[in-house]
Amino acid sequence: MLPVANLHLRELATATVEFFALRTPTNTPTHRPQDLDEERTLTPVHDPVGRLTRECASLRQRLDEADRRQSACTCQSSTSGLQPPSMRRDIDETRRELARTQTEVTRLQERCKLLEKTLYETREILKARDEELEKFRGSQAEPRDLEDGDDREDERPRSFEQENDSHPGSVSDETRALTKSTEVFMARTDSWSGAQVLQAIHDLNSEILQFSAAATELCTFGKNTTPSKLIVQATQDTASRLGPSVVRILSGRDHSQDPILVQLALQGCISTCVARALSVFCMGFPTKADAVLTQIYSHMYAAEPQPTSSRWRALTHRHIHTMYPYLSDYSANELAETMYRWSADILLVAGSQNYGKGSLASRDGLRTRFGEQVRRITKTACKLAQVTKEEIMSTCFEIIAVEHGDSFDSRRMFDSFGEYGTSRGAIITTTELGLRCKTRKNGAVGADESLTEIRMLMPPKVVLDSVLDLVDPK
Repeated sequence: MLPVANLHLRELATATVEFFALRTPTNTPTHRPQDLDEERTLTPVHDPVGRLTRECASLRQRLDEADRRQSACTCQSSTSGLQPPSMRRDIDETRRELARTQTEVTRLQERCKLLEKTLYETREILKARDEELEKFRGSQAEPRDLEDGDDREDERPRSFEQENDSHPGSVSDETRALTKSTEVFMARTDSWSGAQVLQAIHDLNSEILQFSAAATELCTFGKNTTPSKLIVQATQDTASRLGPSVVRILSGRDHSQDPILVQLALQGCISTCVARALSVFCMGFPTKADAVLTQIYSHMYAAEPQPTSSRWRALTHRHIHTMYPYLSDYSANELAETMYRWSADILLVAGSQNYGKGSLASRDGLRTRFGEQVRRITKTACKLAQVTKEEIMSTCFEIIAVEHGDSFDSRRMFDSFGEYGTSRGAIITTTELGLRCKTRKNGAVGADESLTEIRMLMPPKVVLDSVLDLVDPK
């Protein structure tokens, strides 16, 4: 209502001003001279038009001020009309967007670090390849034997060089040079570095240790006074898998106070199981077919250059999994079931008091309690099998464990308790897996010019009979 009132007041003021302007008398020549004295004696009267004009201006100013106040109130009322929940929703959405952006930045930073590491390794590979090429070119640039010490080979005509290139011996040299350059190219296609393989072995050993320690801690042990048929069968199976020394230590002692020997036996059980699974040509493949492929690869490795045998191994392994797409899942499940069965037998032989169907010392109990840990172990083992068989061409990595009955060699293995006493006796079991690489050098066909380099990158850790001196005989 206030704007309408302002409009009427403005019209009234304007009409009033116009009225008095029209009614105000003006100075005309009809005034008589004798009336001048009377006009001079009259009391002066203020100009009503000016006064009304000033009042109208003041009124307009107040009306304008009222309009401004009304506009300010309208803006404030419209601003205060915003709902606080909508503002909170906007703030929450902004925070979520900020969190997503920070996560993306972190992921990109990790990706950048990985790319920088890959770039550095690629540069090192290219540098090594260039050095080998320079060495080969230098050996080819040496002058050949000339008659009477004549070294004017550069002055020979082009036709003579062409005739010399057609010589069978020269063709053989060119073939050899092509083979070496091909070897350099094919041997530098590793997707994983040696450091990455070593880290994967460390992670695998850590998972095995955690599983063994947790399973031992949750079990209650006692003396098997009257072994049942199930315990007798478990004893025979464990002796055939891990040797009689493990069975003698587990069944002949009371582990109720200190089950450290049971934990070591579980570590050896899982480590041996994984090492045997990775020693085949293709995990999960039928035994007879895998034995044939292993023989073919062994013969090819001894007769062909390293890149040739590695390329055949990678293509064969990859196409086997292409033909049988469910082979990876099948091999992982079989490996997990083998771990459950072997571990349950060890716990039974050690005198676990809570055995039976569904108990911890059974396959079902171990699967229920440690299923996630065993899946991580099998997943890492399957990944190592794929990497070592398909993605590394420059060498041959082998995950190894020392079998029971072998003699201890400090150059090839490490005593887990060697720092606590003298290493003596036979090997009981392997507690941590090792890594070894074998590389064919020179790449030429034939045993005379070939050399196999074997390096122990990480020796396996074993337990000897001397560990019994450190454990309470009770």
